[in-house]
Amino acid sequence: MSSSTAPGARVGTAFLPVRDPAAAAAWFVDAVGLHVRELTAWSAVLDAGAGAGTTLTLMGPASGISAGPGLGWATHNLVVADLGAARERIAQAGGEPGDVDGDAAVCRFFTAHDPDGNVLLICDR
Repeated sequence: MSSSTAPGARVGTAFLPVRDPAAAAAWFVDAVGLHVRELTAWSAVLDAGAGAGTTLTLMGPASGISAGPGLGWATHNLVVADLGAARERIAQAGGEPGDVDGDAAVCRFFTAHDPDGNVLLICDR
């Protein structure tokens, strides 16, 4: 590893393949509480609201993304303030959440699926 005085990079967005960006965005709004920043025929850009810097971009087929929906691994994590409430909200939205796991001193988490079958990782920090 090299050290540098230049500012470090930051993560701008995580990408997730979906069948229908508008339908997927509506699910993430309802199930996770994200906000739609931009919606087009080829993608939906979501964030946590209030000028949040990092985004989640839901990429539909019109975007030309080569990966199809149904990723069996999480491309990103979603950090929530209340893991139990988030698990219940996702369950009500049909997200099939797994059991809460992890170490309270490090990180507690669960996995779930969005309607496109992508694995989601929901964490408390």
